[in-house]
Amino acid sequence: MIDSSAFHGKKAKYATLGCKLNFSETSTFGKMLGEMGVVAAEEGEKADICLINTCSVTEVADHKCRQVIHRLVRENPGAFVVVTGCYAQLKTESVAKIDGVDLVLGTDEKSNLIQFLSDAWSGKCNEKAFSKKTKDITSFAPSCSRGNRTRYFLKVQDGCDYFCTYCTIPYARGFSRNASIASLVEQARQAAAEGGKEIVLTGVNIGDFGKTTGEDFLSLVKALDEVEGISRYRISSLEPDLISQELIDYCAQSRAFMPHFHIPLQSGSDEVLKLMHRHYDSKLFADKILAIKEAMPDVFFGVDVMVGCRGETPERFEETYNLLQSLPVTQLHVFPYSERPGTSALKIDYVVTEQDKKLRSKRLLELSEQKTHDFYAEHIGKSVEVLFEKANRGKAMHGFTRNYLRVELSAANARPELDNQLVTVDLGDFNRDKSALKALNIEWKK
Repeated sequence: MIDSSAFHGKKAKYATLGCKLNFSETSTFGKMLGEMGVVAAEEGEKADICLINTCSVTEVADHKCRQVIHRLVRENPGAFVVVTGCYAQLKTESVAKIDGVDLVLGTDEKSNLIQFLSDAWSGKCNEKAFSKKTKDITSFAPSCSRGNRTRYFLKVQDGCDYFCTYCTIPYARGFSRNASIASLVEQARQAAAEGGKEIVLTGVNIGDFGKTTGEDFLSLVKALDEVEGISRYRISSLEPDLISQELIDYCAQSRAFMPHFHIPLQSGSDEVLKLMHRHYDSKLFADKILAIKEAMPDVFFGVDVMVGCRGETPERFEETYNLLQSLPVTQLHVFPYSERPGTSALKIDYVVTEQDKKLRSKRLLELSEQKTHDFYAEHIGKSVEVLFEKANRGKAMHGFTRNYLRVELSAANARPELDNQLVTVDLGDFNRDKSALKALNIEWKK
């Protein structure tokens, strides 16, 4: 039994590092604490509770986690500090030794965060660190939350069975598992009832959906597409080998699934993909991109690329660059390779220097910038539907088209009633910093 009275009126601060899945989970934690009477601390206020949801995808991420923990401990003296997430799972004891940390919860334990927090807060439990081994991580913590944005994030899957040589995520998140389609549809309906119009499907390896329920991802997509009130769905990331032609065809004609895909490539070199233990080759990736482009000509492609991993010789990097240059991708998310203790990638002999990693990253980011600019430019003059997001008073509003073009509505034309509304606009030229296209000739029905 949890005594919520002990928490009523307490102030909390939240810090999230890493992926959209983490942000979704943190938002849910905040909602759960809110139901116990905890309120979010205003800027400049001292918090009674600090919750940090961590990432551990790179050594840089680990370092940032430690920095955030130290900062929140320093800025909120006497606060009860809870650390969870991937870094907490992989480095449980190390995190527990950080001065000021009161509770460390691994991946399986965070689904019962409120109970652990209540027990520790009341003194019922004196232990401060809890985590299980990868094989024992079995819980699935539901999460569908809006946070501070217009769009909702719906967690449909967690964990991964792939064990790529460079990656610690399966060790941090456990094996692939998921919620049932029925429960996810119900969460989507609740989001619609709250006024939500757009939902982003999140997870670690979403295309692997169904391992624990005997269902499949395409069936989930079809079921969600029927939820009244939700106008848009986006899929946060799909492994190329898990994108079927049936899924492509369905999304192309669906009511609410947007022409917007995020697909990890990691490397365009077949030799490097083998070293990574990826489940596809460069031809399969290219074929999927072209098949989606044929079905959805205006599609936006986000692509993850890792540079400088072990085994990536200069010639193999050029294969990656040339492949991406040749394909109609829109935006590259470039990540320099980071050595992760315990990964089998450390057995690969060829090591890329930090200087070469920076040079390769720079080239890919320049390619990305050009491709994104060209994609935006192709849409100038078109009439499109935009879902606008709330802006601060006197500031320009921003929103996104169906295919994820960022659109700016000038401060002179912005008004509160446009928040979370689907509005038809004509796309003008780039805004001042070229981060969006200008919205012209607004058509909106109150």
